[in-house]
Amino acid sequence: MAGKSFCVLYNPLSSTGTGEDKARRLTDILGKDSPIEYRSLLDITDKRAFLESLPLDTYPIITGGDGTLSRFVDDLGGNPTRDIYYYPAGTGNDFLNDLNRSADTDPFLLNPYITDLPKIHFNDESHVFINGVGYGIDGYVCEEGDRIRQKTGKPINYTSTAIKGLLYAYKRTTAIVSVDGQEHTFKNVWMTPTMLGRFFGGGMMCAPGQDRLNPDGTVSLMVMRCKSKIRTLLLFPSIFKGTHIKATKVVSVFKGHEIRVRFDRPTALQIDGEVYSGVTEYTVTTAKAEKMLRNRAAEALTV
Repeated sequence: MAGKSFCVLYNPLSSTGTGEDKARRLTDILGKDSPIEYRSLLDITDKRAFLESLPLDTYPIITGGDGTLSRFVDDLGGNPTRDIYYYPAGTGNDFLNDLNRSADTDPFLLNPYITDLPKIHFNDESHVFINGVGYGIDGYVCEEGDRIRQKTGKPINYTSTAIKGLLYAYKRTTAIVSVDGQEHTFKNVWMTPTMLGRFFGGGMMCAPGQDRLNPDGTVSLMVMRCKSKIRTLLLFPSIFKGTHIKATKVVSVFKGHEIRVRFDRPTALQIDGEVYSGVTEYTVTTAKAEKMLRNRAAEALTV
């Protein structure tokens, strides 16, 4: 990519406030002969309009971690209208892990991975996501992590926070889930994440059989439920290797285009690490499901 013009968009808050410094490594990677403009994402209100205003011979590069990338894609409000590249410069690595790429990868084309993303709907809000949405103890861990970080300003040990939740802080729920219209009820539920990729939570292989580019365009719902806290605690480490799905008596995996999850009490929801508190239910729709809904609406108008 040397010799071309670039516009590098960075999040100064990413990677514990070192997002700009990491982004500026691109000066050496792209070559000093390449004209590079650095712009903070915090200064750009309309991301789509900004990208469309760039000259056609200028290549935009997004830098940051999973959170930065997720918020940027959501702010686009739809599929990109031009080529966009990505360079990791944050602490999150679930997206890279899913692509089998390392943190020192060169900038690569992002478009294949952010086109026709699934949407999550809850509390009159809708967002797209790039990795997955977590509901249950995974949402609790992110919520508790945010609370501790705001209070102390120190890095969070998510594993110890999860163990605390498993042992006494998090209360299990009853969940009613629907996958493409087929309904199931589960008791003693710990988590019900819906995944586009395989990883969430900084390296946990929640859905090892999920392929974000699968030709059917489906997502995976994983339900973990267990009455015994000790058994759940023993099973928990296996999520990092993806072997938890072998425990079929307490773990179920579904694939589909429309996923609905309802808990019997409000619980924290996380979308690519972004936390929303007090959520009772959510619905995930894939691009195929969204198209079907639009077609139904159009048919209803013609009746």
